[in-house]
Amino acid sequence: MVSKRSNSSSHSKKVVSAVIVGMMALGTGTAVFADTTATTTSASVTASGLFSDVKSGYWAEKHIYKLASQGILLGNNGLFRPNDSVTQQEAVTMAIRFAGLEDKISNNSAVALPANLQVNNYFKPYVALALQQNLLDKTSESAAVNSKETWGERKASREWITEVLIRALGKESDAASMASKATTFADNGKISASKRGFVNAALELGLTNGVDGNRFDPQGLVTRAQLATFFSRAEALNNVKYNNSAEGIVTGLGTNKLDLYVDGSIRTYALDSSTVYYTSDSDNKISFADLKPYTKVMVIGSTNKTAYVEVTDSKLQLESVEGTFQKLSPGNIIWLETNNTFKEFTYDAGTSFLDQNGSKIDPAALVVGSKIQIQQETFSSAKKPVIIQVKSGIINKSGNGTLQSVDTATKSLVIKNSSGAMESYTWDDSLIVKYQNQLLSPSELKNGAVINYTVKNNLVESIEVTQGVERTIRGSLYEVGANNATITYKRDGGQLEVKLLTDKPELVISGIASPVLGDLIADSVNGDQVEITLNPQDQVTKIQVMNRQMEQKKGATIVQYEPKSKLLTLLDANKKPYVVSIDEKTKLTYNSPNPTLAGIEPYLINGRKVNITYLTNRALSLEVIYQYEGKVSSLDLAGKKLTLLTADGQSMTLPFTNPVVQVYGKSSTSLSDVKVGSEIAAVLSATQDAIQSIQVKSNVQFEIVDVDYNNSRITVKKDGIISQFYVDKSTLTGDNGQEITVQELRSGQLLNVTFNGITPAAVQVVKLTTGEVTAVNTSSASPSITVKNYGGTTETFKLDNASKIINDAGSALNLSNVTTGNRVEVRKDADGNSVVKVLNITNQTFWKYDSYAKEIYVKRQNVNDTSHYSLSPAAYIHQGDTTLTVQSLKENDNIVLYLNNGTIVEIQKQ
Repeated sequence: MVSKRSNSSSHSKKVVSAVIVGMMALGTGTAVFADTTATTTSASVTASGLFSDVKSGYWAEKHIYKLASQGILLGNNGLFRPNDSVTQQEAVTMAIRFAGLEDKISNNSAVALPANLQVNNYFKPYVALALQQNLLDKTSESAAVNSKETWGERKASREWITEVLIRALGKESDAASMASKATTFADNGKISASKRGFVNAALELGLTNGVDGNRFDPQGLVTRAQLATFFSRAEALNNVKYNNSAEGIVTGLGTNKLDLYVDGSIRTYALDSSTVYYTSDSDNKISFADLKPYTKVMVIGSTNKTAYVEVTDSKLQLESVEGTFQKLSPGNIIWLETNNTFKEFTYDAGTSFLDQNGSKIDPAALVVGSKIQIQQETFSSAKKPVIIQVKSGIINKSGNGTLQSVDTATKSLVIKNSSGAMESYTWDDSLIVKYQNQLLSPSELKNGAVINYTVKNNLVESIEVTQGVERTIRGSLYEVGANNATITYKRDGGQLEVKLLTDKPELVISGIASPVLGDLIADSVNGDQVEITLNPQDQVTKIQVMNRQMEQKKGATIVQYEPKSKLLTLLDANKKPYVVSIDEKTKLTYNSPNPTLAGIEPYLINGRKVNITYLTNRALSLEVIYQYEGKVSSLDLAGKKLTLLTADGQSMTLPFTNPVVQVYGKSSTSLSDVKVGSEIAAVLSATQDAIQSIQVKSNVQFEIVDVDYNNSRITVKKDGIISQFYVDKSTLTGDNGQEITVQELRSGQLLNVTFNGITPAAVQVVKLTTGEVTAVNTSSASPSITVKNYGGTTETFKLDNASKIINDAGSALNLSNVTTGNRVEVRKDADGNSVVKVLNITNQTFWKYDSYAKEIYVKRQNVNDTSHYSLSPAAYIHQGDTTLTVQSLKENDNIVLYLNNGTIVEIQKQ
């Protein structure tokens, strides 16, 4: 009999009940019991050596970590085999180790067992000891049983395990007294007569409730995982002291170490990335940050390497005393007045002194008369003060932290200090704020800024921003650097400041759709009033022009241009004359890729129509109208007139004689290709009085085959046809709408191209989202799918009647065909409609990987099956939530392949 078990208290019964009920319910789990090649030494498996077939987050992972770290479980070639049924010899071996009896194992190689108790050589000493300790009944175990397996390799049944458990708990006499009593289970007749008493005893002790249908299922098998979890949880009843386990009070936590108060002394345990952390009342992992000083924990490992830490009692082992601080005396003594008496407390270097915000302070910063609280440990006779905190009093301190909020109206702020505690303060008009040797106003402080701060008499005296966040300032634009790398502006008071620009700062100027730096008015007297946004590196990310009184005139008619004075006289649409001046800063647009003032002058003739924006009498932009863009609202072939509705709602009727019609992809075109509703660009004649050519707008989607960066020419493919075009005059944008250059285009990308006739006017990279469908909304009001991409980000895509759902072959599907767990690719087609492609899936057996050809080879089941697949460079390879490399796949691994156009985009290892 195992005499080291405790089973008398009601608490023990409750714990055992919970443990056995869980086991008897046959939940899933994982554990390894013995390595048939190992010796009988108590070598432990550390957390970093867990079994390769145990996934992170597995329900029994905690118990595996724990028992492996204690040496109760030993691996088998690094595997765990969670769902294998436990054999009788494995169960006995684990029980011996769990009971702390392994040191009683006989080293005699000639251990004799009854003839019918055949076991593998490794397990013989364990079974022999189990017979000696009465964990097994020699007579019943030696009885002949018709089985193709030996006694040791026989799968342990539920009723057999129950007998071993009752014997281990010392309740054989209870079982004997109830041997003739029928159980309350519906399958009572199937329980062996010799086991019925043990089952009744388990019922009496509240150890089992059976399985579904009020059955006991006596011959049901127990998995290795279930039994491992039972032993782990049953340690609450076990007073065995394992050599590498200790339970005590956390007295210190530092980088990669834990100090533990055990049996009157402090032990320091080394921690590393392989150490795992749990609590006794949960199977979910916690982090190192969740550990708290002065709580009870169990540590498994050595002082050099800790495998497992479990919080056994999260209650702080502290008691509090409050009073009024009087003084500090030599010898680290603090005097406290409480209940009209004076008490002294001796502190040491480990005692933390905190202000009322929880920030560390020096003992000398304590002010006489402050209300303080002393927290003492309760686990030693010394009752050492561990925390001495000011509850109320005068604060004088310096510190660093992160700004959480700033309220200039109440002159208050909240700081998250370096230890993570929140501090609240106010300031007065004497507050000094600095950033990079510049004086700031409190209104320029931003949440998230990292600061050093000084508090005097409870008021913030100074703040120095050491790491800024995005902030805004206002001023008058003085100069834009010659290389467009800097700007100079005037702050209030006339102070000039220079700031670096980021590569592509955002510009906002009312009335200009896509402004550039040249659209800014920089001047020593009348420069633009601007709001400038600075990033944490103090670089300009955005410039917004404020209150510019700019005017626009569309379709103005030139009366006269004087080249010497550069004065341009015009008539607006109401025949009202006005004069503007043109200079080198005026933005010029005419039918030229490189507009210049000299180049536009020949176009500035009487009667020419232009679009102009100006400030006072200075022209900011001047555009010679050479085409109109919009939608055809009517087409009069007999009268040879076309009416166009522009984007700003203007309707204009334009004559034509025999215009050239251009449509992308058509070599032979005519006016019959121009329909009412068509989007077009109507290119004007030199005299601007008639349409010279009509460029029908079309949207086409291509795949990039190659990019000639030197000549801005791209080679593309659509429907298997290769073509080329130049993009040097096109607007290029990325998949999020950001402006890009041709150097950022790559082969394999999809492009949506808008053509004006045969000229590419706009080119946008198509955003591709590939991943797993996590939700499908089939409601007619707002259908959508939610996709978790391979980067772990979730995005919901709204669908409408124009959206398409297709399979990998391009055949149409319905939203009802899409289910959670599907892998899909989501993109926009050329017209901006969503396209959802459901990817192909195939289950295969891995053979090898060809790193040169970037191909995965699989084992074919039939001669006509595909034997290899191309692997996408960005393929997501994983097992559960663990990311793998393709090199980690082994022959005969069961894998699921997700294919996009025949190329692997995801491999899921089973």
